[in-house]
Amino acid sequence: MTYSTRTVTHGTLLVGAMALLLAAGCSGAEQRRQQVAELRPLTVKEQTSSVLKGDDGYVVNWAGVLVNANPWHFGEHVVATVVAKDARGNEVIRVEQPLDAVPPAGTLPFTGQVAVEDEPSAVSIQYRPARWHQAGRIVSAFRPFPVSGVLTDRKDDGSYLVTGYVGSPYALPVRSLAVTALLRDKEGRLLGGGSTFVDDVEAGEKRRFILQVKSVEDTRKIATAEVTARTWGSSSRPYEQLAFGGLAPMNTAKPTTPPFARDRGAPLPLTGENRQ
Repeated sequence: MTYSTRTVTHGTLLVGAMALLLAAGCSGAEQRRQQVAELRPLTVKEQTSSVLKGDDGYVVNWAGVLVNANPWHFGEHVVATVVAKDARGNEVIRVEQPLDAVPPAGTLPFTGQVAVEDEPSAVSIQYRPARWHQAGRIVSAFRPFPVSGVLTDRKDDGSYLVTGYVGSPYALPVRSLAVTALLRDKEGRLLGGGSTFVDDVEAGEKRRFILQVKSVEDTRKIATAEVTARTWGSSSRPYEQLAFGGLAPMNTAKPTTPPFARDRGAPLPLTGENRQ
């Protein structure tokens, strides 16, 4: 009887422990589902499109800005579907454009362009909902990529040239960055834009970019070019790898002067003159 009682008691304890583990697992899964359900969807802050006559047909250009209001999650695998129809309502183009990951509490400026034979009369843009990925670092760890020396030039052929330099605040080298220029009029309205890529950006270096936009109907209306750079790819992995690698040191050059013979910060010895 003693052996049987101990067996039953031990088995009861095992069953109870397993029930607690299952309950904890279900509770954790439920919390994760609730957290995802509470995430706010990406919102379209602004977008625009244009159709211009080109050499071999028509050029359809679009630009927009998506906003991620969630402070702890990346929006991943977002796809923009661009549809253009002619005057009779026939679909002349349908393009699915994968967009880069939208950082936590951040924005995603993007542009796109395609050439078609038939003239479109209406262009619409729709977005596939994002998949959410919890960030491994706090928002302040994801530093922006500095853009400097931006110059613009209005060309005689109707195109608009944007050049400048992009750097990186991170210690690890950046394999590829997407550089986007949003073109605005003097009231701040979005007119269009263009994008390009810059590869192999090392810490402490600047790489030049050149952007030529040929899709704004009247470049004389352009007042500003808003240039940003971001990691390229539909997932957060490139950005997070850079953040985990840490920031580049502020000063990378070795000092050129000899060290002080005595540390200036050392306390003075107590003498008759300075003793109190």
